Amino acid sequence: MGADFCDISPGDTVAVWGAGGVGLMAMLSARLLGADRIIAIDQVPERLALAREKAGAETINSAEVDSVLDALKEMTTGRGPDACIDAVGMEADGKGLMHAYDRAKQALGLHTDRGDAVREAIMACRKGGTLSILGVYGVMDKFPLGVIVNKGLTVRTAQQHGQKYVPRLLDRVVRGELDPSFLATHRFSLEDAAEGYEMFMTKSDHCVRVVFVP
Repeated sequence: MGADFCDISPGDTVAVWGAGGVGLMAMLSARLLGADRIIAIDQVPERLALAREKAGAETINSAEVDSVLDALKEMTTGRGPDACIDAVGMEADGKGLMHAYDRAKQALGLHTDRGDAVREAIMACRKGGTLSILGVYGVMDKFPLGVIVNKGLTVRTAQQHGQKYVPRLLDRVVRGELDPSFLATHRFSLEDAAEGYEMFMTKSDHCVRVVFVP
């Protein structure tokens, strides 16, 4: 869905914030829809490795660069990606003054979200490009709406439209064009669901997705 929102044309460059299950599927979908370059941004090395291996993505480890925006400018000769997909949401990790501001307001109960990923995506996207927001958000300020207006960005967002997209994805799987099985890294019984959710939340043992078996 996130890639479909981007109206991808052959030759496009798509940047995806977050290389978890949602982000990896967005990368694979962007590739199927004709994107020429996929750039994955994350700070978990094994997830970036999956992005390279499974989606043929170029990667940026946000913990190892001074500025994700500068890295993207260099990779796109100053133009910026044609489309940016936020697959992180309100629990984004970051650094610098803005991240400290978000954490302070969270601690004081003044707002709920850390907007590092979506702010970066807005700032990075080329003029006239598309921002696709898959991450979940509640209340956040310091939102660079003026950048969206001045760049003329198209912004699309929604919760997953399962009835529309699941049949299309399953058709791709049946035809051998898409294999999401690598996302299921761990299996637990329902009785051990709490352990599985803890592993998913902390990203321990290279966990991407947990399958619960009755």
